[in-house]
Amino acid sequence: MKFLSAIEKTGNKLPDPATLFVIGTIIIFILSAIISWLDWSVVDPKGNTITAFNLISSDGTWWILSTMVNNFIRFPPLGIVLVGMLGIGLAEKTGLLPALLQYSITHVNQRLLTPATMLLGILSSIALDAGYVVLIPIAAALYIAAGRSPLTGIAVAFAGVSAGFSANFFITALDPLLAGFTQAGAQIIDPDYQVAITGNWWFMIVSTIVLTLTGWFVTERIVEPSIEGVANQNLNNNIVELGSKEKRALLYSILSIFVLLIIFYFSITLTSGPLFGEGKRFDRWIEVTVPLLFIIFFIPGLLYGVMVGTIKNDRDVAIMLGEVMSRLGPYIVLAFFAAQFIASFNQSGLGQMLAISGGQFLRDLMVHDAFLLSCFVLMAVVINLVIGSSSAKYAFFAPVFVPMLMQVGISPELTQAAYRVGDSVSNVITPMNPYMIIIIIEVRKYVRSSGLGTVVAMMLPYTISFLIIWLLLLVFWISTGLPLGPGGQLSYQM
Repeated sequence: MKFLSAIEKTGNKLPDPATLFVIGTIIIFILSAIISWLDWSVVDPKGNTITAFNLISSDGTWWILSTMVNNFIRFPPLGIVLVGMLGIGLAEKTGLLPALLQYSITHVNQRLLTPATMLLGILSSIALDAGYVVLIPIAAALYIAAGRSPLTGIAVAFAGVSAGFSANFFITALDPLLAGFTQAGAQIIDPDYQVAITGNWWFMIVSTIVLTLTGWFVTERIVEPSIEGVANQNLNNNIVELGSKEKRALLYSILSIFVLLIIFYFSITLTSGPLFGEGKRFDRWIEVTVPLLFIIFFIPGLLYGVMVGTIKNDRDVAIMLGEVMSRLGPYIVLAFFAAQFIASFNQSGLGQMLAISGGQFLRDLMVHDAFLLSCFVLMAVVINLVIGSSSAKYAFFAPVFVPMLMQVGISPELTQAAYRVGDSVSNVITPMNPYMIIIIIEVRKYVRSSGLGTVVAMMLPYTISFLIIWLLLLVFWISTGLPLGPGGQLSYQM
């Protein structure tokens, strides 16, 4: 508890992530001037000499002023996240995603309650915050109804929602967000490099299955036996069945999803289809995954909203989309300053110099890729204890580690996959998780004397087991040589 308290105090003393990027940009300006004055340089593998560009000079000042707007507009994660979130956000606002989550968890065989809850928790990252708000309270009530401790239900749901956050069967809002940062980092070395948002898809599908089975085992053998039984209590209306109108709307919305998938399939496979064939770097459908993601959530969400009455006219749709964008306000602010940070890092030449010298150092170590990536995962785990924001951490990591690991033949997509492992597993034990207070309040409904220590003790087995199993899966995947997803190779050739 003293260790966790120290982490919490340290994290609370850190500035806002946007401020951290401002500080980072200032440091880059100063370092570029110092290294330029010292006339330091490195030689890249092609024999070119890389020197630092002094950002404090007259030319440097003109550069930042003349490119500031374009740095923001052309920031890869910005547009793709906003477009994808419009569709996902509408599906959440109309009630489609929460209803789908609630219906799924309340129609599960009692013997499969634990794996189903774990799986739905992992998949709930599609539904933004719905996993925390909907799934966790309902899971507690369902476990009471099954004669089991509600704390077990909370633990299982929380582990799936938070520790398994990066995994999923489907493309979520996280994929375009991370792919944008990965692409920006990769272009420090290779200006034409493109990262597909499907680059980790196959790995994350398998991860979802593996984590579900791991969570099931850990719950039955470790967590549930260690939780003292809580007397059966009334559900207190924690579970409210969906009405006939909601069920009918849910049915038609799911049918619309299948219709859209069929249309997408024929658009991809028919030679006359608009998505058939190769694009500039990937297959056409991979290059337009974000618009497809928008459509497959927007249309069913719109249909559900009209049928249940949450949408009565076009103004309701505009208001909901405006609310979705307003929730992304902090991200847009973060993106502006992160864009200036990454652009300055690239323009100064420090990114290339660090990547080349760091890559040479890693090559000289002559260690296996699996070991390098394991160290990277562990670093992400530790940093996640202090900085909770996934996007903020990766915005710092990507421009440093993506190009550096490219120098030793590790693809940007593989670095991104390794980051996702480390960023997820410690979410359930870090005090910096913004949803931790929700979990503590939920636990206190059943054990009034509980606090952060209760939650951490309950969730630590999931963190340790998920970290070990997920790392082993990553190492095994590297050994197979299989791609991480469509457009996601394991290696990079300079």
